[in-house]
Amino acid sequence: MGKRVVIIPTFNEIENIESIINAVFLLQTPFDVLIVDDNSPDGTALKVKELQAQYNDKLFIEVRQKKAGLGTAYVHGFKWALANKYDYIFEMDADFSHNPNDLEKLYQACLEGADVAIGSRYSKGVNVVNWPLSRVLLSYFASVYVRLITGMKIADATAGFICYKRNVLEIINLDKVKFIGYAFQIEMKYRAFVKKFKIVEVPIIFTDRTKGQSKMSGSIINEVVFGVILLWIRKLFNKLY
Repeated sequence: MGKRVVIIPTFNEIENIESIINAVFLLQTPFDVLIVDDNSPDGTALKVKELQAQYNDKLFIEVRQKKAGLGTAYVHGFKWALANKYDYIFEMDADFSHNPNDLEKLYQACLEGADVAIGSRYSKGVNVVNWPLSRVLLSYFASVYVRLITGMKIADATAGFICYKRNVLEIINLDKVKFIGYAFQIEMKYRAFVKKFKIVEVPIIFTDRTKGQSKMSGSIINEVVFGVILLWIRKLFNKLY
């Protein structure tokens, strides 16, 4: 079956961290959890270390010195997972916007042949709960824009709920990943697409957080608009890898 690990980046997630960890460990399919914490001042890392006494063989934490971006947190986690011989590596948010129960759907998609399984908000309609219309439109049309520029047939190009098979992350040159924010998710999918990995979208329902503060900012629009063009240009001139 292979080893599985769920990577959860955190910054000030004290209100969610214990609940999300417990939810993963209640699943029928066994998953390990790696928390990559950016030195949260609210004590998130301390809470995880307390929980390690309960889950000492399957809960792990890496604490970085400062907040340095979502992309670098995941790359840190990917390298840790590869070094620790995991076969299926998952991305998931800490705030329950991604339903932990859907981890099993992503895993099943990879067992059935996907190299990358994406928890997709838009593959079957628009499945987003508690987002304002402006944010839904921004996210949806960002994915439309990505499809037009890159040629990827992915309905939810900005999704952050994903399962990668180990060989995808081994072949993608993680040291070459440029984006550290919102566009990171697009870049990872594009790198997998360029290498002709099989990418499958699994329909999910995305529910906005009810606890804690969103980490989204207005800079994501510029990052997506100009980042996608830059990716396409680098691919055009064979500079992506």
